[in-house]
Amino acid sequence: MHPSHPPNGRLTALGIQLIEIHHWLREELARLRASLDSPGDPGVGLTRELRAHCAGFCAALDRHHTGEDGGAFRVLAEQVPELRPVLAELSADHTVVASILTRVDKLLADATDGRSVRAELDGLAALLESHFTYEERKLVAALNRLAGDPVELLGVTPPKGGSPS
Repeated sequence: MHPSHPPNGRLTALGIQLIEIHHWLREELARLRASLDSPGDPGVGLTRELRAHCAGFCAALDRHHTGEDGGAFRVLAEQVPELRPVLAELSADHTVVASILTRVDKLLADATDGRSVRAELDGLAALLESHFTYEERKLVAALNRLAGDPVELLGVTPPKGGSPS
């Protein structure tokens, strides 16, 4: 009898799930930024729907980074000590991202138009692109050797046509 998945299929999936989560976060951030480019009334970009979408995105990104810091990064530091300097850099990025998310949240509450929010999201997009690319390059192979619950290790599961859990 042959198993339906190779023995390491579950292990490999964790690294792939990280890439899928990053892909979804990139797409959501691109959608948010594009929605702030709406022509017409300068305040049109800050509709209730956009504020809710932005808050949801920010919460998902924060859950992901908090999950990594308390889950996957902790486990990787124990099992692959040579990755500790990389993990420290990535955790430092998470602190910078959290600061940006706090500013975005404040701007969403205070701003009368989307320009200031767009500026923060543009900076966030540049930082995240560099961060995600570096993280994927440095950690996917190590993550592929780990077993565990993606919510515990990565903060969220890869979305299947919707928002991650």
